[in-house]
Amino acid sequence: MGGGILAALCLAGLFWMRWYRPDWPVALVLIGIALLAALFPDTDTDSVGQRLFYGGLAVVDVWLIFKGAYKWAALLGLFAMFPNLGRHRGWTHTWWAMLVIPAPMIIIPAVCYHYPWPGLVPYYLAAVTGYLSHLVLDRKF
Repeated sequence: MGGGILAALCLAGLFWMRWYRPDWPVALVLIGIALLAALFPDTDTDSVGQRLFYGGLAVVDVWLIFKGAYKWAALLGLFAMFPNLGRHRGWTHTWWAMLVIPAPMIIIPAVCYHYPWPGLVPYYLAAVTGYLSHLVLDRKF
Protein backbone atom coordinates (compact mmCIF):
# COMPACT_ATOMS: atom_id res chain seq x y z
CA MET A 1 0.00 0.00 0.00
CA GLY A 2 2.89 2.35 0.77
CA GLY A 3 4.11 1.90 -2.79
CA GLY A 4 0.79 3.10 -4.17
CA ILE A 5 0.95 6.15 -1.97
CA LEU A 6 4.42 6.92 -3.37
CA ALA A 7 3.04 6.60 -6.90
CA ALA A 8 0.13 8.91 -6.05
CA LEU A 9 2.63 11.43 -4.68
CA CYS A 10 4.55 11.23 -7.99
CA LEU A 11 1.34 12.11 -9.84
CA ALA A 12 0.72 14.97 -7.41
CA GLY A 13 4.27 16.22 -8.06
CA LEU A 14 3.72 16.15 -11.83
CA PHE A 15 0.48 18.07 -11.35
CA TRP A 16 2.11 20.60 -9.03
CA MET A 17 5.01 21.16 -11.45
CA ARG A 18 2.45 21.59 -14.27
CA TRP A 19 4.05 18.82 -16.36
CA TYR A 20 0.86 16.77 -16.46
CA ARG A 21 -2.53 18.18 -15.45
CA PRO A 22 -5.36 15.70 -15.94
CA ASP A 23 -8.95 16.44 -14.99
CA TRP A 24 -9.81 15.38 -11.43
CA PRO A 25 -11.77 12.25 -12.48
CA VAL A 26 -8.81 11.08 -14.58
CA ALA A 27 -6.38 11.89 -11.77
CA LEU A 28 -8.45 9.82 -9.34
CA VAL A 29 -8.50 6.89 -11.79
CA LEU A 30 -4.71 7.17 -12.24
CA ILE A 31 -4.20 7.15 -8.47
CA GLY A 32 -6.50 4.15 -8.19
CA ILE A 33 -4.53 2.32 -10.88
CA ALA A 34 -1.25 3.13 -9.14
CA LEU A 35 -2.59 1.86 -5.81
CA LEU A 36 -3.88 -1.39 -7.35
CA ALA A 37 -0.65 -1.91 -9.29
CA ALA A 38 1.36 -1.42 -6.11
CA LEU A 39 -0.69 -4.15 -4.44
CA PHE A 40 -0.53 -6.54 -7.40
CA PRO A 41 2.82 -8.26 -6.64
CA ASP A 42 1.59 -9.45 -3.23
CA THR A 43 -1.85 -10.67 -4.32
CA ASP A 44 -0.55 -14.23 -4.42
CA THR A 45 -0.64 -14.49 -0.60
CA ASP A 46 -3.36 -14.12 2.00
CA SER A 47 -2.82 -10.54 3.09
CA VAL A 48 -4.48 -7.18 3.62
CA GLY A 49 -3.04 -6.16 0.23
CA GLN A 50 -4.74 -9.11 -1.43
CA ARG A 51 -8.10 -8.22 0.09
CA LEU A 52 -7.74 -4.55 -0.90
CA PHE A 53 -6.65 -5.47 -4.43
CA TYR A 54 -9.47 -7.92 -5.10
CA GLY A 55 -11.98 -5.71 -3.30
CA GLY A 56 -11.02 -2.83 -5.60
CA LEU A 57 -11.23 -5.07 -8.66
CA ALA A 58 -14.65 -6.34 -7.56
CA VAL A 59 -15.95 -2.76 -7.35
CA VAL A 60 -14.57 -1.97 -10.82
CA ASP A 61 -15.96 -5.24 -12.21
CA VAL A 62 -19.46 -4.56 -10.82
CA TRP A 63 -19.34 -1.06 -12.29
CA LEU A 64 -18.29 -2.46 -15.70
CA ILE A 65 -21.12 -5.00 -15.61
CA PHE A 66 -23.59 -2.28 -14.56
CA LYS A 67 -22.46 -0.17 -17.54
CA GLY A 68 -22.87 -3.17 -19.89
CA ALA A 69 -19.13 -3.44 -20.58
CA TYR A 70 -19.11 -7.23 -20.30
CA LYS A 71 -16.00 -7.73 -22.42
CA TRP A 72 -13.99 -5.40 -20.17
CA ALA A 73 -15.39 -7.11 -17.07
CA ALA A 74 -14.35 -10.51 -18.46
CA LEU A 75 -10.85 -9.26 -19.30
CA LEU A 76 -10.47 -7.80 -15.82
CA GLY A 77 -11.47 -11.15 -14.31
CA LEU A 78 -9.02 -13.01 -16.53
CA PHE A 79 -6.05 -10.79 -15.69
CA ALA A 80 -6.93 -10.81 -11.98
CA MET A 81 -6.14 -14.54 -11.88
CA PHE A 82 -2.52 -14.16 -13.06
CA PRO A 83 -0.80 -13.62 -9.68
CA ASN A 84 -1.86 -17.07 -8.49
CA LEU A 85 -0.01 -18.76 -11.36
CA GLY A 86 3.32 -18.64 -9.49
CA ARG A 87 4.89 -18.74 -6.07
CA HIS A 88 5.16 -15.76 -3.74
CA ARG A 89 7.94 -13.33 -4.68
CA GLY A 90 8.32 -15.24 -7.91
CA TRP A 91 7.56 -13.77 -11.31
CA THR A 92 5.34 -11.01 -9.86
CA HIS A 93 8.42 -9.49 -8.22
CA THR A 94 10.47 -9.03 -11.41
CA TRP A 95 11.27 -5.92 -13.43
CA TRP A 96 9.86 -7.48 -16.61
CA ALA A 97 6.50 -8.22 -14.93
CA MET A 98 6.37 -4.54 -13.93
CA LEU A 99 6.47 -3.65 -17.66
CA VAL A 100 4.46 -6.58 -19.09
CA ILE A 101 1.52 -6.86 -16.67
CA PRO A 102 0.21 -3.32 -17.36
CA ALA A 103 0.82 -3.63 -21.14
CA PRO A 104 -2.72 -4.91 -21.90
CA MET A 105 -3.97 -1.50 -20.74
CA ILE A 106 -2.54 -0.14 -24.00
CA ILE A 107 -2.56 -3.18 -26.29
CA ILE A 108 -6.16 -4.36 -25.91
CA PRO A 109 -7.90 -0.99 -26.39
CA ALA A 110 -5.54 -0.03 -29.25
CA VAL A 111 -5.71 -3.33 -31.15
CA CYS A 112 -9.23 -4.54 -30.42
CA TYR A 113 -11.08 -1.23 -30.23
CA HIS A 114 -8.82 1.03 -32.33
CA TYR A 115 -8.45 3.45 -29.45
CA PRO A 116 -5.53 5.86 -29.99
CA TRP A 117 -2.69 4.47 -27.86
CA PRO A 118 -1.15 7.84 -26.84
CA GLY A 119 -4.25 8.54 -24.74
CA LEU A 120 -3.62 5.29 -22.84
CA VAL A 121 0.01 5.97 -21.91
CA PRO A 122 -0.79 7.84 -18.64
CA TYR A 123 -2.74 4.82 -17.39
CA TYR A 124 0.10 2.48 -18.28
CA LEU A 125 2.65 4.75 -16.60
CA ALA A 126 0.49 4.99 -13.48
CA ALA A 127 0.44 1.18 -13.27
CA VAL A 128 4.18 0.87 -13.90
CA THR A 129 4.92 3.55 -11.29
CA GLY A 130 2.75 1.84 -8.69
CA TYR A 131 4.33 -1.53 -9.48
CA LEU A 132 7.85 -0.04 -9.41
CA SER A 133 7.23 1.53 -6.02
CA HIS A 134 6.32 -1.89 -4.62
CA LEU A 135 9.47 -3.48 -6.03
CA VAL A 136 11.64 -0.66 -4.69
CA LEU A 137 10.12 -0.98 -1.21
CA ASP A 138 10.70 -4.75 -1.38
CA ARG A 139 14.33 -4.00 -2.35
CA LYS A 140 14.10 -5.82 -5.66
CA PHE A 141 16.33 -3.24 -7.36
